[in-house]
Amino acid sequence: MTSPQWRILCVEDHPETRDLLKLLFNLQGYEVAFATTLAEGLRLAQSERFDLFLLDNWLPDGMGIELCQQIREFDHETPIVFYSLWDTKADRQRGLEAGAQAYVGKLRDSEALVQTIARLIEERAARGTSTRA
Repeated sequence: MTSPQWRILCVEDHPETRDLLKLLFNLQGYEVAFATTLAEGLRLAQSERFDLFLLDNWLPDGMGIELCQQIREFDHETPIVFYSLWDTKADRQRGLEAGAQAYVGKLRDSEALVQTIARLIEERAARGTSTRA
C-alpha cells in the first residue's frame, strides 16, 4: 500500500512560475493542482481537499489576500502560504493578518537559489571535480 500524496493548490497566474513550481513540487513528491484566477482558486478550494494552499497576491481578478480571507471562512486549518513578487513588510503583514502562516517573496527565493548554486559550484571547483578544464 502506497502512502497518500500531499496535495497542494497553487493559485498562480504566471505560466513560467507555474512550470517551475510544478517541477519543484513533483520532485518533492507532492501532487499539485493549479488555478490561475481568484475565482478558480476559490472553486477548487471549496470542492476539493488540499494539504496546503500556495497563493500569489496579485491575480487577474483580485488579490490573493481576498482569496485567503475567503478560504478562511470555510477552512480554518489548512496552511496558507503566499508566494509573491510583492514582498514589502506591509504585504507580509496583510497576508498574515488575512490568515496565512507564511509569506515568501519570489525575489528573495531567487536570490537564495542563486547563492546556493554559486556555493555548490565553488565547492565542486575546490574539490577539483569541475567539468571545466
